[in-house]
Amino acid sequence: MSVRLAHGIGDAPRDAPVDAVVALGANLGDRAETLHAAIAALRALPLTTAVRVSAPLETVAVTLHGEDEDAPRYLNAVALVTTRLAPRPLLRELHRIEAEHGRVRRERWGDRTLDLDLIAYSDERIDDDDLTVPHPRAHEREFVLAPWVDVDPDADLPGRGRVQDLLDGLRGGER
Repeated sequence: MSVRLAHGIGDAPRDAPVDAVVALGANLGDRAETLHAAIAALRALPLTTAVRVSAPLETVAVTLHGEDEDAPRYLNAVALVTTRLAPRPLLRELHRIEAEHGRVRRERWGDRTLDLDLIAYSDERIDDDDLTVPHPRAHEREFVLAPWVDVDPDADLPGRGRVQDLLDGLRGGER
């Protein structure tokens, strides 16, 4: 695996802030309260100056086997985080916030109290065992793209194109 960072390798804080895209989701417990608390935790991150958040979107659960109408529904949102945290320290902070909200990693794509995914980090591309950005499946997920467009209508997913165009493609060209 290779790592390519536009601003250097490592965990050191960035000289200038960058925008990172974080997807939030919850389908267990008080989903709205959990997302509200997670957003507050994002706003309290060190070296972070701004957090803009989409409106929440309720969606069907997606499992390894596809959509599951019988599983508890997700409440999703996207946050644009302006930060000087490098990608790995930011990811560690996201995992810490998940753990504080009872996230237990039992099964891949299982039900969860809170899921925080680092979708993009500026226009950087990282492909390593512990971190891949842009997120490799973000372009396939309406529950990421729709809230992202809500908070940033002109967004681009590095290597994939305009987020609105990707969303339109998933919806069959309909807006």
